[in-house]
Amino acid sequence: MSTLRRWLLRSTTSASAPPRRPRPGRGRERGKRAAPSGEGARRPQRLSSLLSARSVAGEVFLLQLAVVVLLVAAAVVALVVQGRSAAMLDARNRTLAAAGTFAESPGIVAALRSDHPSAILQPSAEAARKIAGVDGINVYSLDGLTLTHSDPRQIGKHVVGPFSRAAAGKSFTETFEGSLGQSVVSVVPVKDPSGRVVAVVSSPVTVQNVQSMVNRQLPVVLGSAAAVLALSAGGTALVSRRLLRRTHGLGPAEMTRMYEHHDAVLHAVREGVLIVGDRGRLLLANDEARRLLDLPADAEGRRIADLGLEEGLAESIASGRSATDRLHVAADRLLAVNIRPTAPYGQAGTVVTLRDTTELRSLSGRAEVARERLNLLYDAGVRVGTTLNVERTAEELAEVAVPRFADVVTVDLLEPVLHGEEPPGENTEMRRTALVGLEGQHPLYPVGRLIRFVPTSPMAAGLAGGHAVLEADLRVTRHWRDQDPANARLLLERGIHSLIAVPLRARGVVLGMAGYWRGKGSPPFDEEDVSFAEELTARAALSVDNARRYTREHTMAVTLQRSLLPRTVPEQSAVDVAHRYLAAQAGVGGDWFDVIPLSGTRVALVVGDVVGHGLHAAATMGRLRTAVYNFSSLDLPPDELLSHLDELVAHIDTDEQEWQGITGATCLCAVYDPVSGRATAASAGHPGPALAHPDGTVSFPEVPVSPPLGLGAGLPMETAELVLPEGSMLALFTDGLIESRDRDPDAGLAALRAALTGPGRTPEEVCASVVDAMLPARPTDDIALLVARTRRLDPERIAEWDVRPDPAAVSPVRNACARRLAEWGLEEIAFTTELILSELITNAIRYGAEPIRVRLLHDRGLICEVSDGSSTSPHMRRAEDTDEGGRGLFLVSQYARRWGTRYTPRGKIIWTEQALQDGSAPSAADSEEALLAGWDEDPL
Repeated sequence: MSTLRRWLLRSTTSASAPPRRPRPGRGRERGKRAAPSGEGARRPQRLSSLLSARSVAGEVFLLQLAVVVLLVAAAVVALVVQGRSAAMLDARNRTLAAAGTFAESPGIVAALRSDHPSAILQPSAEAARKIAGVDGINVYSLDGLTLTHSDPRQIGKHVVGPFSRAAAGKSFTETFEGSLGQSVVSVVPVKDPSGRVVAVVSSPVTVQNVQSMVNRQLPVVLGSAAAVLALSAGGTALVSRRLLRRTHGLGPAEMTRMYEHHDAVLHAVREGVLIVGDRGRLLLANDEARRLLDLPADAEGRRIADLGLEEGLAESIASGRSATDRLHVAADRLLAVNIRPTAPYGQAGTVVTLRDTTELRSLSGRAEVARERLNLLYDAGVRVGTTLNVERTAEELAEVAVPRFADVVTVDLLEPVLHGEEPPGENTEMRRTALVGLEGQHPLYPVGRLIRFVPTSPMAAGLAGGHAVLEADLRVTRHWRDQDPANARLLLERGIHSLIAVPLRARGVVLGMAGYWRGKGSPPFDEEDVSFAEELTARAALSVDNARRYTREHTMAVTLQRSLLPRTVPEQSAVDVAHRYLAAQAGVGGDWFDVIPLSGTRVALVVGDVVGHGLHAAATMGRLRTAVYNFSSLDLPPDELLSHLDELVAHIDTDEQEWQGITGATCLCAVYDPVSGRATAASAGHPGPALAHPDGTVSFPEVPVSPPLGLGAGLPMETAELVLPEGSMLALFTDGLIESRDRDPDAGLAALRAALTGPGRTPEEVCASVVDAMLPARPTDDIALLVARTRRLDPERIAEWDVRPDPAAVSPVRNACARRLAEWGLEEIAFTTELILSELITNAIRYGAEPIRVRLLHDRGLICEVSDGSSTSPHMRRAEDTDEGGRGLFLVSQYARRWGTRYTPRGKIIWTEQALQDGSAPSAADSEEALLAGWDEDPL
């Protein structure tokens, strides 16, 4: 009981302060106590509380202080009185002893009988006075004559005094008032040997002289009393201060109410109250708590875990964690437990209240089921839809519902949904996508089976009605067996007895059906289960629909990307090419490559990278690849090609008609000429190529890196010219090959060097080696790799002539070309070649400038090149009837498969390409007819 009193003392003030009107001064006092101030600021408040009689502590302090003052005053008075009494007693004893001693001194009788007794006795009496500390030792004869006196002038005088009793032989002591104040005198008779009184000896002493010693000790006494008073007051103040802190400044009436509340909590309250310390020990339990928990008599002071309570209840009470109406079972009772911390109203601990809610036990099961279903819905929101895969999302729905809601779950989806397409209208044909809960041989249709539900089946009914269908007892109803009677019988034998069929509906579209089945050991489904199944299925349907939409968009992006990437490498003789494109885990990206044949047997090798993934990256990649191909058809060098591409990207980014700009793009372009063995490369923010030499060593040529596309701001692109030995390999790649989250570019380049090192391998083998060595398990960026092994054109297939700027020089050159064609076995195209060369050389002589040069290249076709020092470019036009010229390029375009103009630092080159032995070379007769067809001969 004392423990509860202490707790109530700590908490009554704070707990009861709001409804109680504060007395004058108390509000400010408590406000100061609550404010975080220093000790100096709290001292006046405590002192005023101690001096106030309104609190129990103040009353105790004043009472104790008054008692201490009275006791100290009484003690001082007693000491003074006792000192004075002792001084009087000492005076009486001292005078009596001095007089008696002198009266009995030897030789006093003889001196008295002498002729001059005063002369003999006066010195002895004076000496004895000083020794005894009295005012005098006086000797008187029986007739009153003074024989000795402290004042020698009194010797010989007669005195009258109360000496009759002494003369009678009796000693006495008495107090009298003399001239010096109150005095004490003792009178002793002097007897001779026969016992006869011969004289009287008196010894007086002034009381003031005796009390002077007491007065000298009085300051010590008073000082000691003051010290005792101060110590007592200080001790009383400390005790009262502690009492003030313990009682929180409560007054007597409040203390009385507190003890009344204490008794009410202990005995009258019909709600269990426990006070538990911070270490899990029970500090107090009222009568109701003892009854509800059946606590032993010595429960207070013991650990909660040692009281024999149910494990869950004991753990909850001892944990110290706050709780509100948490239900626990204790014996045959259902208790609602509330736990709150005692801080800041007391020391660390908790207050536990217990209510007997046994009548609510029937509801506890339903509450637990509701809580479990809420947890299941939460888990479904977390676990269903973790991937954007339709099949996996259906499996996650089945896995989260088994066994917490159903024993078996099946998910059937419409066939178009699996492919990301929009589902059709009403269609009962579905493919089983997920089945969880049955292992081994079972009667349910397996995953992957295409099922057509009959109209009487619950699945078809739910699909037609758009709502869940409950079959609470499959053993009673029979229409569901029409789907497959044999399987239905096996299902019942397996113990499956209840079913809920719920449509997977999202955004107003039915995607499929979910079936929830229960078997042996589980209760049948009810209407509340139907509502929950619909809620669970609706949440999962959104995830399935999201996965379907992603599948559709991903398929579209992959289709777009595949249509934009080169499917095959065009035939050309300059390089032997192998390539790889590896998509990232995130899906379609913007990496690309291209191999573009150019005039003069040259080839352009291009690798690019567009930042990002998805449709936008794929579409941007296609636009840039198309632009590069178009710019390459103009026979632009790599630096000019990238400059035009940079202007195009900048225009796209600033075009207000574009829905989204290009967030970042890089490109590397290298043009290889197999005639000279030189490659010219330029880079716009892209990593440079790797060069594997014929001996197997690998180097990384330095290619100047210009800003990425769109950021060049009109700055010129820089190029690097490389001389490539025949058989060397040039590897172009995107940064996804050498960079990753766990590998820096330097480490990636080192790994690439190791993978490329080694002679005697084909480009295909090199690509496979690089991918096996460097491809991460889960790439975060797509990768494009292009490996080209260089070839050189046989010098025997190259013929060159210098041409003088004279029309007469055309014929010798034409004849020399005819002889070279005969040596190459190309007599079939000799006529058309002579015609083409005649037109091109004539134009160069007439409109061009020196030097003029002719070159024939015998490759997959015959290439004729006529170069001159002029930068003017010819263009083809249709000549009028009256024009004498303008038909040469028209004839050239008719005879050649391709033709064009390529500019050089020193002028231009007009080139043509003719097919070899493919039936496209015209005969001489056909050539004459084509020549005549250039002029229309309309009749006049």
